[in-house]
Amino acid sequence: MTLRFPDIPDASGDQKLIIDGSLQSKLPVNAHQFEQLMAVTEKVHHIHFRSVELILVDENEITEINREFLDRDYVTDIISFNYSDETDLLSIEGSLYCCLPRIVEQSYEFNASIQCELSRIFVHGLLHLAGYEDDTSEKRETMTLLENQILKLAGIEL
Repeated sequence: MTLRFPDIPDASGDQKLIIDGSLQSKLPVNAHQFEQLMAVTEKVHHIHFRSVELILVDENEITEINREFLDRDYVTDIISFNYSDETDLLSIEGSLYCCLPRIVEQSYEFNASIQCELSRIFVHGLLHLAGYEDDTSEKRETMTLLENQILKLAGIEL
């Protein structure tokens, strides 16, 4: 399979969130909830998402993306690609590749609903697009606190 970055739609349209991928029909959360999470993230962090594409993939697809673009050979829950100028937080564009089967597994591991875990992973990806990193334990802890804050403000039970 040859992977290529998706085309970012013209931002002059109204659609900020595009949901795509081979597992789209199995999505356990509606688009409105994702849009609400984006709005809360924007408000809390004083940023603006111009266009975010959520692509739902399986374990094979996420491993191939991980290998091809990040030189890693394993399944992960999300991979974020930011297409924006990193200094422009008022026009963020990016793609979030979510591995739905891995997120379902994690929901059982963490004793969380699938909807909550998918929402958390989506917010995690949005925070990556906003410039947050999780490459140290301190940064991971900060991101978890931010995820919890956004989920609570959006009315999602943890």
